[in-house]
Amino acid sequence: MKKVLVAGATGYLGKYVVQTLKQQGYWVRALVRNQKKLSQTGKFGEPAVAHFVDDVFVGEITRPETLKGALEGIDWVFSSVGITRQKDGLSFWEVDYQANKNLLALAQQASIEKFVFVSVFQGEALAHKLAVAQAREAFVKELKQSGIAYSIVRPSGYYSDMSEFMTMAAQGRVFMVGNGSGVINPIHGADLAEVCVRAFQEDVPEVDAGGQEMFSYQRIGEMAFDVLDSKPRFLNIPVWATKVLIALIKPFNKQQADLFRFFVTAANNTEIAPKYGKHSLRQYFLDFALQKDSQESGVGSQ
Repeated sequence: MKKVLVAGATGYLGKYVVQTLKQQGYWVRALVRNQKKLSQTGKFGEPAVAHFVDDVFVGEITRPETLKGALEGIDWVFSSVGITRQKDGLSFWEVDYQANKNLLALAQQASIEKFVFVSVFQGEALAHKLAVAQAREAFVKELKQSGIAYSIVRPSGYYSDMSEFMTMAAQGRVFMVGNGSGVINPIHGADLAEVCVRAFQEDVPEVDAGGQEMFSYQRIGEMAFDVLDSKPRFLNIPVWATKVLIALIKPFNKQQADLFRFFVTAANNTEIAPKYGKHSLRQYFLDFALQKDSQESGVGSQ
């Protein structure tokens, strides 16, 4: 039985990876900052996974001194660690690059057999435009030169990110960059977790992965309104205006400005990755709306 350390085990993808690994018979150690989150259902429907975990190691990947012993007895390492919605003031270089590099250094010392890392779709092309892609691709380069067997998983987009359309629709209006003609095939966390676990099992250095369905961003917005049984109302923002907004945000929060630039870039391009999985975005939206209603009525699961 292989023993696997999951870094980012309380995140959207990380929880599904923990669940999938355990369901396939692996021994799982979760590397977390907050152990309580393992017992909680995530805001995007990701499951509580405390009962899937064989061992919990509490540490901060940005502080290598807290990771002593984290890889003891471990065969494989998985990391999806990176800045998404954190508000702790850390930069992409401190988290997406350096934190993962800290883990890689431990993996080299422990002679880990394989390291699977989640980067971004078309990351190499985006690295010269976006700090988040630049930082993650810099780590990818470190991983490739480490001497450890590796696999880089590159999702086209997450269902959790598409939840923003539901949030906007619930507020009465969906903001759309340009004319909403960009196309994407986002993937559900459970389907992407299957891809990640398969990456350990197969000798494939890099895997691009998307869901089975392709949508324009306009269609995703329309679907959100339809699920909520609301009249579609859109506010189309010219691309030039988003650039002005990014410039205004940047002096106060560089990370949020770059994440906004990342989504603006995606919304104006076709990003179709090889298709995996079986989940539908509409069903995800229905489940998301139901969970939101339950949480607001005080019935949310923990």
